[in-house]
Amino acid sequence: MTIGIIGLPQSGKTSLFNALTQAGAPIGGYATSTVQANVGVVQVPDARLQPLADIFQPKKVTPTTVEFVDVAGMGQASQVAKEKKEGLSAEFLGHIRNADALAVVLRTFANDNVTHINESIDPYRDLESLNAELMITDLSSVERRLERTARAAKSGDKKYQQEVEILKRFQEALEEFKLVKELELGQPEHTLLKELFLLTMKPRMYVLNVSEGVLGEANDLLDKINAGEEFAEDKLSEELKGIAKVARRAKTEGSEVAAVSASLEAELSELPEEDAQEYLESLGLPKLGADRVIQVGYRLLNLITFLTAGEDEVRAWTVTQGAKAPEAAGKIHSDIERGFIRAEVVHFNDFIECGSFAAATKKGVLRLEGKEYIVKDGDIAHFRFNVGK
Repeated sequence: MTIGIIGLPQSGKTSLFNALTQAGAPIGGYATSTVQANVGVVQVPDARLQPLADIFQPKKVTPTTVEFVDVAGMGQASQVAKEKKEGLSAEFLGHIRNADALAVVLRTFANDNVTHINESIDPYRDLESLNAELMITDLSSVERRLERTARAAKSGDKKYQQEVEILKRFQEALEEFKLVKELELGQPEHTLLKELFLLTMKPRMYVLNVSEGVLGEANDLLDKINAGEEFAEDKLSEELKGIAKVARRAKTEGSEVAAVSASLEAELSELPEEDAQEYLESLGLPKLGADRVIQVGYRLLNLITFLTAGEDEVRAWTVTQGAKAPEAAGKIHSDIERGFIRAEVVHFNDFIECGSFAAATKKGVLRLEGKEYIVKDGDIAHFRFNVGK
């Protein structure tokens, strides 16, 4: 899984990147003309690995990983983007075009020592500005494809003629600053979208970079909004009102939200784990925001983790929710998928209760599953396969 981190300059996105990756990337606003990106790979926290390692004493323990790409700040205001119709540079886009999802960092904290590009704090306005740049960029991609396809359609080929009609629908939506995913899309549209890599079609999460003092309140507020609970909005601080506005929008469009204090997170990531956890608990938070961002990314992309365990290695693997056993086997090696016979499966909770594969078999919780078995989060699997000549 690769997540592209985007946001306005001085939004705290590089601080978030450092908190996630402990990469120590230099912090400071820089313009979109700068195309360098920070890239880091992060191990996904999984509390199930250590108990399995304690049982098997393997030669190595391998968590699954997430790659984060922190790109340069996006600085155009929405009106400027509309007038110039430029969008983001091709080189800049190269860093995030293939990302599985986008983490949109929105600043809600005020700090006189950290100037805001728009000279005031308004996360919803900033989101509109970022969306404008993304839409302008997608419009440019659609128009380039439309120009090529229109020439090919002159031959009378119905395939290209249909594609022209679809691209014109995309073009009209983006010109009106609407998201393409808001259109009624059929299979032909989805097939074409896979080739276009439109940024506004990517799953997204909003990472609200909040003041340290409201971090606990911000997470409580997000929980209430997700649960549909009522609360007195007029009694909220201005920062919390801005957080609520973005969270409501996210809920409407099916996006995910996480609240973090990026500078605090970066500092805590450098502390011993026990000290960091103690400080988090004093704030009423169960875990680092960086860990929450990874969890949100998994939910956003409908990902789950299955496990393999033995004396050589205990390892976590990532698959899409709904994946069948052969597809999961293919994550380990394509030959295992090709020659798949069956899977020996036991859920982590059952295995820990039994303490060994032999005990799990005796109790009847280790099962043999075939090609149609849908892998569950926390399954421990061993795949039987046979690859012929």
